[in-house]
Amino acid sequence: MQRRTLLAGPLAASLALPSIGRAQGAWPERPVRIVVPFPPGGSNDTVARIIQPRLQELLGRPIVVDNRAGASGSVGSTETARAAPDGYTWLLANDTLATNDTLMPLPYRAGDFSACSVLGTCPYALTVHPGLPYRTMAEVIAAAKDRPDALNYATTGVGSLAHIAAVLLQQRGDFRLTHVPYRGGGPALQDALAGHVPLFMSNIVIILPHIRAGALRPVGVSTLADSGYLPGVAPFARQGFAGFEALTYWVLVGPPQVPAPIVARMQQALAQVLADPVVRTRMADQGANIVASPPAQAEAFLRAEVEKWGRVIRDNNIRADS
Repeated sequence: MQRRTLLAGPLAASLALPSIGRAQGAWPERPVRIVVPFPPGGSNDTVARIIQPRLQELLGRPIVVDNRAGASGSVGSTETARAAPDGYTWLLANDTLATNDTLMPLPYRAGDFSACSVLGTCPYALTVHPGLPYRTMAEVIAAAKDRPDALNYATTGVGSLAHIAAVLLQQRGDFRLTHVPYRGGGPALQDALAGHVPLFMSNIVIILPHIRAGALRPVGVSTLADSGYLPGVAPFARQGFAGFEALTYWVLVGPPQVPAPIVARMQQALAQVLADPVVRTRMADQGANIVASPPAQAEAFLRAEVEKWGRVIRDNNIRADS
């Protein structure tokens, strides 16, 4: 089973801390809201609800998970960017926070937010409905070339990393699929399970239980090496796409200019939550690799993601209406 830890020191040190809210000052004095910019059922919502119970125990205040879906995550992101920088509103974002920076005009930039912590990462997989015969990327590509644009694939939205990764696969493999974007992982998953859309490119958090149950069949995974979560599934990198890698992530950020002590307190609480054996098991069961990075590293990570995927978006002329 894979584990990816960007920094072990702060995570280990945090284990000795008592309840963060009681030990380090007045904050928080009231409920804390975590905005999830996608509908219930997606990976952001899943991760938020895994950490919620333990986080509110540590902070001593209710943690309210607030789903604010729309426009590839930018509706919830905009609401968070405009919130007071007092530590009572946070955004549990994913890769769209970085990709939207290039994809669409926004009233904020990814670098404006107060980065708190990268919680974890996980790979993507391309899955097919079991009623279809495809078992490898070569078979998918052959079908797509036989009938260009006739084979549909679902993602969580235009400009999501799933979409951009699928565009790269098509570019490098010289085949064409038709993109069917959804307003989050939950709705896309339901149509994929029902067979309304034949292919689904998704991070494995929301599809792993269905893969294990045989309701979806993976034909490739976006890691460089074999994934411990999908034994026997060949990486795209070994199916004709050398060096191909795309990982989603979950990062907690606050509005611009949240005071550094509050950001640090929240990160310390998150580190404790993510070190909890029950939480770690639940995250692993979903296919997520724990990270628990400190604020400075989370900020640098986001900056690198904006640059990396922004280049891909520009090179392929991906737009919000594509």
